[in-house]
Amino acid sequence: MQTGHKLQETIESKKGWNVWWRMLRPHTLTASFIPVFAGTMLASFDQTIHVGLFIAMLLASILIQAATNMFNEYYDYVRGLDHEESVGIGGTIVRDGIRPKTVLTLAMVFFLVATFIGIYICMMTSWWIAVIGAVSMACGYLYTGGPYPIAYTPFGELVSGFFMGTIIIGISYYIQTLSVDGPILMITIPFAIFIGAIMLSNNIRDLDGDRENGRKTLAILVGKKRAIRVLAGFFLSAYLLTILYILSGILPWWTLMTLLSGKKAIKAVKGFIGRTKPIDMLPAMKSTAQTNTMYGLLFGLSLILQHMLPV
Repeated sequence: MQTGHKLQETIESKKGWNVWWRMLRPHTLTASFIPVFAGTMLASFDQTIHVGLFIAMLLASILIQAATNMFNEYYDYVRGLDHEESVGIGGTIVRDGIRPKTVLTLAMVFFLVATFIGIYICMMTSWWIAVIGAVSMACGYLYTGGPYPIAYTPFGELVSGFFMGTIIIGISYYIQTLSVDGPILMITIPFAIFIGAIMLSNNIRDLDGDRENGRKTLAILVGKKRAIRVLAGFFLSAYLLTILYILSGILPWWTLMTLLSGKKAIKAVKGFIGRTKPIDMLPAMKSTAQTNTMYGLLFGLSLILQHMLPV
């Protein structure tokens, strides 16, 4: 049993801004920053960077992802998937007593603010961005909302990787240069794979609970052991593509430094092997997310170095 002092500390830790901060799942938001950063760094080779557009794109992406996280929290609660002992959730509804309607409303507000930011981006660039942005926001909602949530299907990794990887990088590049070509789209593929890996790691952790609740995720369809192999395949394919792009001249030799993030990828795969409890898989999930973050930061650094010391 907790002592009165420890219990009071627990209660206090759930008060105030901390509750709202955890609702955003801040540890996941690097998945929004990295693609915007990468796309902008790629654009810096062709155009002087418009800082205002960079900041606007970054804020819009973070708001949309945070809203998607809140939709996830709300709909998983409504469908009875989340409870007080659930691992890997914000927990503001089931643990902190925040009303579900409040979470849903805040998600809508975030979408609304992102929309206004998107209007600014469109005014500065092209109104085609509005179409792509609207589709992206719809997918963010439908990922866990609607009658047939994408997250409950085998296509969660593909959809999240495409929109949070390829689309975000492509838009970030386009709003700076007003063009997108084949090589740029090719470069987005490893990022899309890493984002998909994050989703897959989440589904591996939640496999048993998801199966009980009728989900049909990729991890459930192939089984845990094969899902871990698929995760390893994701990582391997992303790094092989990076090397291929370097050898073909699409990326500079400096980009070889992104391979340093492979240590985290290996740690992620090993961290899932032999683990059966969701809480024991959290370090592996963390390593998966860190792989994406490290790869993206090293990728951006490699482009900066190419500017300064062309190879």
